Amino acid sequence: MDLTALLNIGAGLIQGNSDEATTGLDTGSIADALGGLLGGGEGGGLDLGSIVAGLAGSAGESGGLMETVGSWIGGGDNVAIAPDQVADLLGSDKIASFAERLGISTESAKQALADALPEVVNQATPEGDSDMLGNLLASVGGAEGAMGMVGKLFGH
Repeated sequence: MDLTALLNIGAGLIQGNSDEATTGLDTGSIADALGGLLGGGEGGGLDLGSIVAGLAGSAGESGGLMETVGSWIGGGDNVAIAPDQVADLLGSDKIASFAERLGISTESAKQALADALPEVVNQATPEGDSDMLGNLLASVGGAEGAMGMVGKLFGH
């Protein structure tokens, strides 16, 4: 699925969420802001490397994030992410910039992203996409880097 389609899915989810701050926003504006936040990956696609890097950076603080994001990438149900975990995953500065682009509070931005990220990442990573899994492993330093992240999660 191309980046534009992914961003439009995310924009629709954000616009349709329960936060009044986002329900009146234009989906094109939301998609542009999401593109600024999540775009820039290989081939102009979703920058999953940033999300994986966020896992490495927050492993000690939020051990459940690896399992959460793993559920979005793999088959099965997507595990929800709490709004505060979005900042751990993506970085507070990126959340603030996203909020500013849309003219909403950072709290509304975190909630909007918590509503949209699971499905956007899920749609970007079709089940059984071995190339995507290979790219994710490469972005954390291969299998050794992934094992290092797992070790951080469990304090080893």
